[in-house]
Amino acid sequence: MHSAKNNMRKTIGNHHGFSLIELMVVVVIVAVLAAIEYPSYRESVRKTKRAEGRAALMESMQQQERYYSQNGSYLVFSASTANGFKWYSSNSAAASSYELSATACGGESIRNCVLLTAKPGTQNVNANYKDDSCGNLTLASTGEQAATGSDANCW
Repeated sequence: MHSAKNNMRKTIGNHHGFSLIELMVVVVIVAVLAAIEYPSYRESVRKTKRAEGRAALMESMQQQERYYSQNGSYLVFSASTANGFKWYSSNSAAASSYELSATACGGESIRNCVLLTAKPGTQNVNANYKDDSCGNLTLASTGEQAATGSDANCW
């Protein structure tokens, strides 16, 4: 009987788990990796949203050109006066990161030139989205592409 107790203790004593120190080391390693990768992830998301904004501007410009060929003028639009134009960048306003609008180019009439603008994160679309490095994306019927932010690689 005494021998059976010692064997049982040996069996129980041979099972090893993780110590608290080992577990804390793993947690610290995971936290460091997450801290390194999170900014990269955020930038990838921002680039994807910018691509959404650029694609919406191109699609809207194609619609403007069709309108121009039928009516001899471009058309002003915004979220409040859509005039048949899609004023958001995704499938729905709530899912969109950019609000689109169309105005006459500076110093021109709407008959001759239209300037499309994609504003990130307004109250009419996802207000949580911000893109300070690119700001507003613009596309003119003259082909000029620009951004109001400091990043030169927005288009």
